[in-house]
Amino acid sequence: MSEKSFESTTSPARRWLFITVALAALGTVILLLLETEDTVDVSRSETPPPAQLVSVLHVNKAESAARISVYAELHPRWNAEIRAAVSGRILTVHDAALAGTRVAAGAPLFEIERSQYDTAAAAAEMALEEAQLARLRAENNVTVARRQFRRDGVNPPNDLALRLPELRIAERAVASAKAQLAAARQQITDTSVTAPFSGFVTERIASLGQTVAAGETLLTLSDDSQFELMAELSQADWALLAHPIAGRTAQLFHRDGSPLGEARIRQGGGFLDPKTRQMRVFLEVADPAPGVLAGDFLRITFDGRRIADTLRLPETALTRAGHIWLVDGNNLLVRHSPEILFRDGGFITIAPPETPGPWAVAKTPLASFLPGQRVTPHVAED
Repeated sequence: MSEKSFESTTSPARRWLFITVALAALGTVILLLLETEDTVDVSRSETPPPAQLVSVLHVNKAESAARISVYAELHPRWNAEIRAAVSGRILTVHDAALAGTRVAAGAPLFEIERSQYDTAAAAAEMALEEAQLARLRAENNVTVARRQFRRDGVNPPNDLALRLPELRIAERAVASAKAQLAAARQQITDTSVTAPFSGFVTERIASLGQTVAAGETLLTLSDDSQFELMAELSQADWALLAHPIAGRTAQLFHRDGSPLGEARIRQGGGFLDPKTRQMRVFLEVADPAPGVLAGDFLRITFDGRRIADTLRLPETALTRAGHIWLVDGNNLLVRHSPEILFRDGGFITIAPPETPGPWAVAKTPLASFLPGQRVTPHVAED
């Protein structure tokens, strides 16, 4: 037999031998895995797992004083564009008219050329003198006419015979001349522009040498001694206030919580805001504390009426869904949707549940709480 025929005869047998060995090795591995597989011993226990520990607050009904807090923007009472009352060229711009300057009431700001108004005042003075002279002549004519009729021993037929119409016209001419002189002098006064109230110059518009017309804006002035606020309250919060509210005070706080004094309630209610459908309350700050700046947002706290039978809880007891969790006498969780009366300083004041109190309320409820779940209550510090 040749070498070539021998190789063709032995190749199939060798291949089957390799397959058989591989299958045997695979079977051995499977048997080893089955022998070494872990088993779990399951044993029954009669002792139930311990209930979840929950911090609770024991609360009871009590009387609470309502406090309503809202935010509002502080506005200056006076915020005006100071305009020129007369036309002319600006001759002087005082330092008080520069932007950013704090000015006192009556401080000079601008000086406008006044020569034309001096001329008008002189002409008005001369017209007044002429009118007064004409009145003297009319009075003299009336006196002469009266004497003439007395000498003749007859009564004057009418006022025209006594020259009374000329006297009345002369008297009104004098009044008109006086009014024109007062107007001319007022124009002279208006050439000196002064601050109508104290405050800060927020913007200067007119410049030295500029010719302005009457009614043209010179600068803007913002009051810094008196402020106003307009707070908006829901109708539910409005009902919690002690009425009437006009003349009462409210507390002001900075955004960081620091107190900023008081604001006087000037007026409130009477109508709803057409957009927000809320009640408006108008307040004024006549003596602002240091640090009170126009344009800042302040927290306003109103003292409301006293409400009987309420529960006061920390805001942490309220879930995002607006529920609180009670623990009943059997240590089971009960979900309750409270009626929130008002919020104040990290606390909520709610109407008590219908179940009899006192109540154990979960201080910090978890998202995993389920109604009827058994817990172990632990009294937390208030």
